[in-house]
Amino acid sequence: MPLLEVKGLSAAHGLVPALHRVDFHVEQGEVVGVLGHNGMGKTTLMRAIMGFVKVTGGDIRFEGSSILGLPVNARARLGIGHVPQGREIFPNLSVEENLQVGIVGGKAAMAGTVAEVLELFPRLERLLDRRGGALSGGEQQLLALARCLCRKPNVMLLDEPTEGIQPSIIDEISETLSALTRRQDITIVLVEQNLEFIAGLCSRVYAISNGILDRQIPREQLTDSRAVSEFMGFVT
Repeated sequence: MPLLEVKGLSAAHGLVPALHRVDFHVEQGEVVGVLGHNGMGKTTLMRAIMGFVKVTGGDIRFEGSSILGLPVNARARLGIGHVPQGREIFPNLSVEENLQVGIVGGKAAMAGTVAEVLELFPRLERLLDRRGGALSGGEQQLLALARCLCRKPNVMLLDEPTEGIQPSIIDEISETLSALTRRQDITIVLVEQNLEFIAGLCSRVYAISNGILDRQIPREQLTDSRAVSEFMGFVT
């Protein structure tokens, strides 16, 4: 049984259709990618899974049960973590306070969880007292990933984690996510348009275009940008 399964999912922004009968699944411990240009439906798919977007058809199942109708906070409590496009950290809180948001338990639990997560994000350890809004874009992305992990999700939905990030931090994010999947068997759904980044992490990659996700790119072709361009019908 897949950990997360999307079946015939359609969604809309008001009266405007945005997703059209999308099907995909993710197994426990798997990293699955959704590749596509801006405006193709990647972010809408992530937001529909989290409950931010109106679903007009189909189903979303997590650990075998439908989560349609559940509010966003209930889906988060089930173990679905979301790192949105734009990161959405709290700019006026310190890095440490950002990490503590959403951790269940007292001071000891918070300290233990933060310390555990900082092992994966050592760059943030020296920035704990700095305000989130004073960080660089790359540092904010690391903080957003670390904050999500502090809630101990079973699956992470990552929306464009490399957007606007300097190459050195992109490499750091890739190494951190690889280490995370090895250590914790965590499941990741990654939406991206950075071909090299998504190819380096994912076991399977779907292509999405105009809200339709009906093509899976063979893994052996992921490192060939020309083949991917031909397969998807656009230039990467």
